[in-house]
Amino acid sequence: MEPGQISKTALGVAIRRAAHQLQDHPPVLDDPIAVRLIGDGHPRRMERAMHKVARDFRAFMAVRSRYTEDQLAVAVTLDVNQYVILGAGLDTFAHRNPFANLRVFEVDFPATQAWKRSMLNKADIGVPDSLTYVPVDFEQHTLTERLDESGFDSRSPAFFSWLGVVPYLTLEAFRSTLFAIARLPGGTALSFDYALAPETLGAAGRIAFDRLTERVAAAGEPLQLFFTPDEMGSELERVGFKNVEQRDYKQLNEMYFKNRADGLRLSAVGLARLVTVWV
Repeated sequence: MEPGQISKTALGVAIRRAAHQLQDHPPVLDDPIAVRLIGDGHPRRMERAMHKVARDFRAFMAVRSRYTEDQLAVAVTLDVNQYVILGAGLDTFAHRNPFANLRVFEVDFPATQAWKRSMLNKADIGVPDSLTYVPVDFEQHTLTERLDESGFDSRSPAFFSWLGVVPYLTLEAFRSTLFAIARLPGGTALSFDYALAPETLGAAGRIAFDRLTERVAAAGEPLQLFFTPDEMGSELERVGFKNVEQRDYKQLNEMYFKNRADGLRLSAVGLARLVTVWV
């Protein structure tokens, strides 16, 4: 995404999260704010997102946030009181935050943040005192400097989420962000998702991969960074992370979609993995 532009993929993610609330019961991610934020301004896209053929992508959008917020809850029990959402887009956690002492920092392009705030205002959703917006271009600015300027305490551990961002970055930007987080105090953790290298996918996965890359490229936000699980493990170990946890679709189905009456689950296409690492 170019600086100064809003994120079309962020809107698509938010629509699918809202559709999940309306279509899938019980929701894997309980996020009523998403429905209010989207409102009734995108009826055709909402209808497509609620369709049966969109269930897999809708399920993944929900479960990656649920998984990340579950990891955050673990960090909070270990006295972490700072949560940094990298590439926040239209994320709603700050408006659902159940932790009284948790400060939330939303990091994103200035244009995306201004767009989000206009949507919040239109939906009459207030900005909580615990939320701080941190405008930054991941390719141009230093994350550490921008966080320090926003009141982030770099002497204390923090939890970071980084959802739907890594595949759009250069390898240099990905590594520099990992390095910045890995230099923070022990107890710091990071959850994120990444796109699997196309050569690791089966026939159905490759078809889905090709369709997805065409769609996001047409939206002006092309995918450009992919990893095998071994490559990702090496990247994380290189900068000093420990307790590396990678979750594939089978594990996520066991954790979050087991015994559902509606049959909602992640398909075997498996284009991405979820990761949590600790400093």
